[in-house]
Amino acid sequence: MKTNAVRILEDLGVKFELRDYAVDPEDLSAETVAAKVGLPAEQVFKTLVVRGDRNGVCLAVVPGNAELDLKALARLTGDRRMELAPLKEVQPLTGYIRGGVTALASKKDYPVYLDETAILFDVIAVSAGVRGTQILLKPEDYITAAGATSGEIAAPK
Repeated sequence: MKTNAVRILEDLGVKFELRDYAVDPEDLSAETVAAKVGLPAEQVFKTLVVRGDRNGVCLAVVPGNAELDLKALARLTGDRRMELAPLKEVQPLTGYIRGGVTALASKKDYPVYLDETAILFDVIAVSAGVRGTQILLKPEDYITAAGATSGEIAAPK
């Protein structure tokens, strides 16, 4: 399936691989997705929609086996306080449903913050913008394509 995220990567000349998997609407966890695409959970990154008290909405991209550290993200963004956007706001803000959120081709150009552990891998996986498909690409290419800032924003679960 050719999503807007895929089109952006193609336009940029980025090499990537698509991996499809069967979707279980009852279990959209990154750990489950990782198992289905054959990668460790720390290599499959989930995109979370977050709102800061000073700078508004941003996207945080963290490993599937970790939780977002809201305090660490606030330090990076210059906010005092951060909170996850309510699920009902995710699609209106990004254009994507839960399990398909990606920083590539979001409805609006939000700041993107990628956990620094991504650069430890030759390849990471991120959502292709739909449930059931992951994009595998080099972290450096993702940083460039998403306009991401890298920093320590994840904490172990």
